[in-house]
Amino acid sequence: MASDRMATPQSSSRQSSSLSSSPMSTRMQTLQVDSVQRWMEDLRHMTEVECMCVLQAKPIGVEEDSQQGELIIGSGLGAGDHVARNNLQILLRRALVVSTELGKMFQRLEKGRWQRVHSTAVRANCHVRSLVHEYSAARSTPPEMQKYETSLLEKCMELTNITERCLHTDDEYFLKSMREAIHEILTDVSDSFSNMIDMALANEIRVLIKQIESSDNVHIIGSAISNLLSLTQDGPQLCSIIAKEGAIVALFKICRQDRFKELYAHALRTVASICCVEEGINQLDKVDGILCLADILTDENSVEAARAEAAAVVAQITSPHHTSTQHLASFLESMHDIVTSLIKLCESASCGEVFLLASAALANITFFDSMACEILLQLNAIHILLQACKDKQRVDTPYSKDQVVTILANLSVLEQCATEVLQEQGTERLLLLLGEKPTSPSPSEGAACERVQQKAAVTLARLSRDPDVAQTAIQLKAVPRLIELCRSPTERNNSDSVLVACLAALRRLAAGCPDSIEPADHQQLIKPRLVDSFLLCSNMEESFV
Repeated sequence: MASDRMATPQSSSRQSSSLSSSPMSTRMQTLQVDSVQRWMEDLRHMTEVECMCVLQAKPIGVEEDSQQGELIIGSGLGAGDHVARNNLQILLRRALVVSTELGKMFQRLEKGRWQRVHSTAVRANCHVRSLVHEYSAARSTPPEMQKYETSLLEKCMELTNITERCLHTDDEYFLKSMREAIHEILTDVSDSFSNMIDMALANEIRVLIKQIESSDNVHIIGSAISNLLSLTQDGPQLCSIIAKEGAIVALFKICRQDRFKELYAHALRTVASICCVEEGINQLDKVDGILCLADILTDENSVEAARAEAAAVVAQITSPHHTSTQHLASFLESMHDIVTSLIKLCESASCGEVFLLASAALANITFFDSMACEILLQLNAIHILLQACKDKQRVDTPYSKDQVVTILANLSVLEQCATEVLQEQGTERLLLLLGEKPTSPSPSEGAACERVQQKAAVTLARLSRDPDVAQTAIQLKAVPRLIELCRSPTERNNSDSVLVACLAALRRLAAGCPDSIEPADHQQLIKPRLVDSFLLCSNMEESFV
């Protein structure tokens, strides 16, 4: 299973860092004083609506000696950012404000709070006009976007006027008809605003992609990639826009040029984030991105960071969460080289994050092709993974253990796996994994521990088809631990999936060694149907003996 970082772009704990930034002039920096910043922040939320409409409809000073289009915006826009980043921040911040106001309008309209509806309409109108003016002042607006702007501004003004009319009457019939009309206009405003923002963001993204494609300056390209990476953290909708505008193509062009080797890791991290959506994966497939990933992974001269990020992309595109699998056809052509490189990366990883990314990729790969499992056995993967579990520098979290035990569970379907597990004392490791517990109240860590316990039990059940493995497990007191997990909800964190897996493992051991189970346990956990034992254990109180 891919790690939480792969599932969604927002779920990564890794912090992206900009490779570079272009400094503004000292004179601009002097204007970024705390009092001005505070005033700008307060102004958005505390000023009278009429004042906001006048003030926010105008850009806040453009320096004549600064680069064209760079704005001095006190609210959250730090000096030293590129104009593209400024514009993107303005768009995203304003879009959030407008979306919030429109959402409030829908709620207040349903409740018939007409005074609030009108004041919210005025604020929304103000914010939309402010956004349009600020963006137009910073960059020339494409003609197709100008049409949306004009239409949107007209609808916002219509919304303001029609809500004002509702303040001066108590006629219920009139207000009811107005409610329907306002709801229709409000829906149109929301749709138009969403389309305009998407077009504006696409325009800014094209600027960043053009910088990546046309510049030879490592710092400029690095800064543009940083901006793209930052955008990917704002959700799948933005990732789709970024993919459609050709970011994947531009990033892989960077990864195919030796002169930009220092940017490989940064570019690939951005690719992995974009590939959380199907459009990103489709674009990767069209540019033969898998071949490029294989080249980076197999290149002994590639730095570890680049290979780790290539592994992250592999983990992302092979995630079981994706519904489309057409890209996997080209993946199979390079699978042997990729799997070989990934297990080597697991063996040589210098830290836990590198191991996590490489093992997550391997875990996903073993789900969709049994050939990968056979390749891993040939590459001595069981030895490498079990040795890594003893190294706290590499396997230091439940998330890493989750990847290891996933691979072992998938390998355990092969008959020859049992012998290797015995040779490497893997049964002992599986019992340790059955005792995995979270060290913090984090829900994600608790869920990871549940997955570790469940998959350890599944692996043990599969391997126990071999009498030698079953006998070893019994000697190591696997049966008491499995019974404890079945009977004690807190030991399994109240997880039903862990309960089912432990019952299955217990029944497998009992089938080979009936004497290993006490009569009372046999009566409740082995003899009944699995579903009956499950219902019995899932309803047990902690004090049950």
